[in-house]
Amino acid sequence: MDRTKARGPYAKTAARRAGIIRAARDSFAEHGYEGASLRDIAKRAGITHAAVLHHFENKDELLTAVLAQRDDEEWERGFAEAGALDSPAQYLGELLRRHQETPELMRLWAELSASASRPDHPARAYFVDRNERVRSYTAGVLREREAQGRLPEGLDPDSAAALLQAVLHGLQTQWLLNQELDIVKPLHRFFDLILLPVERGRSTDTP
Repeated sequence: MDRTKARGPYAKTAARRAGIIRAARDSFAEHGYEGASLRDIAKRAGITHAAVLHHFENKDELLTAVLAQRDDEEWERGFAEAGALDSPAQYLGELLRRHQETPELMRLWAELSASASRPDHPARAYFVDRNERVRSYTAGVLREREAQGRLPEGLDPDSAAALLQAVLHGLQTQWLLNQELDIVKPLHRFFDLILLPVERGRSTDTP
């Protein structure tokens, strides 16, 4: 009984932070980083400006939380959806299309990830960890493909994972500069280059 009561304040705090992040995401998507204000975010969340500052030190910290939440959602969705789609290229193509629905968030991600390359940037640790996590996971998946004989000769999984990250980031940056550009088709062609088709009649159990 006492333990249930003890969880109350923590649950309330987590719910309040989640509400602020949702409000900030809407504000950033509508107004961009410069146009969004903490007072607008507070109004959307139904709380005071001071209450926002109680949970987040400044707008930079809040933007990092918004993008981290989007990243977490995409990881969860990826595990749920990737197996239901025909290929990684199909899943990632759908992911790019979803990003295109909120171009301002895509732009903020690109700007923040570049700014976080500075050693003193508050979001640096998050982006370093995030990039390593994505690269490590992707390389693991590609090692499975390598075991199936599906990586071209001379291309190792770690290099292929780094190239895929570069392609995804680069395509989105190009689209931000020219929103008439088709970035899904080049992504599929890139997968054609780094993943060989499954050989007919080959058993993946063969040593």
